[in-house]
Amino acid sequence: MELKKSEEVLAEVHRNCQLAIQSITDILPEVEDNEVKEELLRQHEEYEKICGKASIIAKDKNIELKNPSPIKKAMMWSSIKMNTIKDNSRAHIAEMMAQGTVMGITALKSSLSDMSEQADEQIEQLANELLHSEEQFEKTWKNLIA
Repeated sequence: MELKKSEEVLAEVHRNCQLAIQSITDILPEVEDNEVKEELLRQHEEYEKICGKASIIAKDKNIELKNPSPIKKAMMWSSIKMNTIKDNSRAHIAEMMAQGTVMGITALKSSLSDMSEQADEQIEQLANELLHSEEQFEKTWKNLIA
């Protein structure tokens, strides 16, 4: 098994945040429940903050971060629109967000467990910050599903 470099983990943090921000942006117009809207906006802000930190670290360390492709964004947008046309209830939106969050948690845990021993401490700390935030988001969404 090849150990992941700090640059790859930072790229995963950035990608994770970008996909979450895009998903939230796509789903917000479909949400009618004010509590869900407020939670989405709060999470959007948190992802923006962490993404900003990733960008600063990347700039300081001369690492190039790539944004998700337009095709990936279009696929996400169409999936969200199709899912919310059928059902834009609080529980359904929360379930969709929980699924996305779990995917992000899984990717982050995998990246963190594959990091080399010489990992950049700043990058590892940021990845753990995002992981902690996503775990909290997952709990919030699961509570809203019930």
